[in-house]
Parts: sequence; C-alpha cells; structure tokens
Amino acid sequence: MSSEPREMNRIMVVGNGIAGQTACDSLRTAGFDGDLTIVGDEPHPAYSRPALSKALLVDGGSHELAPPTHRATELLGVRAVGLEVATRRVRLDDGTDLGYDGLVIASGARPRQLGAGALTLRTVDDALLLRERLASSPSVAVVGAGPLGMEVASAAVQAGCPVTVVADTTPMRPQFGPYLSEVFTAAALAAGAEIVYGTATGIDATGVTLDDGTRLDADLVVAAIGDVPNIEWLTDSGLLTGGRLVVDSRGRIAPGIVAAGDVAALPVRGSVRRIPLWSSAIEQAKIAAVALLRGDAAPSFDADPYFWTEQFGLTLKAVGHLPVAGTPDFLVGSEAHGPALMHWRHLDDPDGPGVAVAVNHRIPIPKLRRAAATGQQAVTATTAAYSPCG
Repeated sequence: MSSEPREMNRIMVVGNGIAGQTACDSLRTAGFDGDLTIVGDEPHPAYSRPALSKALLVDGGSHELAPPTHRATELLGVRAVGLEVATRRVRLDDGTDLGYDGLVIASGARPRQLGAGALTLRTVDDALLLRERLASSPSVAVVGAGPLGMEVASAAVQAGCPVTVVADTTPMRPQFGPYLSEVFTAAALAAGAEIVYGTATGIDATGVTLDDGTRLDADLVVAAIGDVPNIEWLTDSGLLTGGRLVVDSRGRIAPGIVAAGDVAALPVRGSVRRIPLWSSAIEQAKIAAVALLRGDAAPSFDADPYFWTEQFGLTLKAVGHLPVAGTPDFLVGSEAHGPALMHWRHLDDPDGPGVAVAVNHRIPIPKLRRAAATGQQAVTATTAAYSPCG
C-alpha cells in the first residue's frame, strides 16, 4: 500500500493497551501537536499486561506503567462500537460520535471462551480475582497449556494448590517447539503439576469434560485457550479482509487509518498473521504511528519478536521466530534448564537470523538479539537472577 500523508489535526487511538499508548507517544515524538484522543474500554489507566500472569499473580508485584506524557485526552470505560470510514467517525457505546483525521486501531484481543463459569486472565481485574481465589489453595484445573496457561498453573502451584493442566499436546510445543517444550514440561511435573492430555469439550465452574468423556472436577477452573481479536466494531467498516484486520508492513489499512498490536494481522516471513506479544505490539505501534504521519517514509516492520516467560523455576527470554526444530547450539552452559544461552538456525533460512534463548541466564536484550543474529555469544554474561527487562 502506498499513500501520501494527509493533513492531521485530530488523531484518535482506539485501544488503551501498550499498542495504543505507544502509538500516542510515537505520534508526539514524530512531531504531531494536534488533538490526540485515546479510547479504552477498561476504566483503569494503562498497565503492564505481561505482569498480570507473573509478578502480580504470584506475589502482588507491580503492574503499573509510568504516567503518560503524550498529553492525550483519555476516554476510559467506553468501547468503540462502530466506524464510518467515509465520514471519519467512530461511534462509542455511550452514544458519543467522534470525528478524526487519522485513526489508530489498537483495540487488542479478548480471551477465547469455551463454556461458562471458568475464569480467564486478560485484565487487571481478572488477575486480582484469580489471585484472591488462589489464596485459599483450591484444587485448580487449567485448560490450555500455552505460555499463559502454564504461568497460571505455576502460580497456582506456588500458592499451594493441587493443579491439573488439560493439554491437547505437550505443553507449549506449538509455541516453543519440541526441545524447549520437553524442558518446561519436566519442570512443571517436578514442581507437582499434573498434566492430563485431551481436548476439553465443556468447561464450567466446577470442572472440565474431555472428549473421551472424562470429567475432571476442580474448585477453580481457569481457561487459557487463546484469544480473539476485537474487530466486531469494524464489521460494517469495509476494512476487514476474510474476517481479519490485515495491515501492510507499515501498519496501514486505508488512507488515514493504521492498526497495531494484537488486533492486527501483518506480513511476517511469507505469511500474514497476528503476533500477540507485548514487544511486537510496541514495535508495530511505533511504525504505524509514523506511517500515519509520513506514509511511505516510515520504516517497515521487520523486527524479530522478543518473548519471555517465568514458570516452575525457569525464566526464559527469547529473540526470534518460535517455534524451533531440533536441538540447539549451546553458547553458554550445557543444560537446557540453565543457566544457558542457546541458539537455533531456521532450517528454511540457515543463513538468516536465528533464534536465541536464555534460560535462567541474565543477558541484556540487545545482546540477546546479537546472539540470535550471529549465533555467537558476543559478550560474557552473568547467571544472576532473571530480569525480563534485561
């Protein structure tokens, strides 16, 4: 998509997560000094979503972000319910109808549901409720064995709860690949979590029914079975392609409209897909904001994703496109449970950037990126306590 920038006096950002907040910051940094409005469906100020399943859930750690400096008008506790592209108007659920010259769509995603009665973890209110429920050490069934489900299971084990994880494959294998999946699964089992393999066909507040008819009873059920992008408010906008909000490599959808974060599907390594990661949302938003103001003069999105998780005594940071196949080269250490720094080359692009993974090994993110690109440990790193910020 090629476009000339249009005059921008009023820019609206729909979504008050990290993509929306980063877009506001980036617009100001790029020189936009007009009216800036950000709309968020939660009543709370923006917060760190990754902290919800880590520090906040485990020990009440902070989930707060630094106060914004972008001078946007914040409309919180209201939801966008419609978009009229021709007249450049966004309709909110309180009846407000707002105009714009430029629009950033950063409306995020919500948990996928299967049945009723199970808790999910997406918002700060979800995390506080779940932490409160775990305090009485109930028996817990976690449906879903991706990173979020396993982080919840880890927190529940730490709270002294009997925990059963319902997994349709080895935990985190689709996200990590077989090698790292086996490492984390072994850690979960060693910590006392039980893993039951099967597909959940029903979930309610007292248990889970599997496809073979097995019933798993629990005092508390948590569903972590993926997310769904919040695009319903765009149904009649003409912006959706095959039921997805597809953007170009600069986040553009239509003249004067860009999107970033969990809601957007973008071109990545020969396919078009969402990258629902905190760091990716930040990078996408930076580029989309500049593209809104400068069009083709903005850079294209090509950053390798950064991901981290903390669970069952293992702390992992990864740079590059997961999952990975085969066994790694060890740049530091010799055991995958750490302290270790590992590197994989992608089989379909052996000369391109690879994937670097640190487990229980402190290394700054820029150096982890260098390790992914070169397959070498450029500097000596320590094995002190893990820090997701590097």
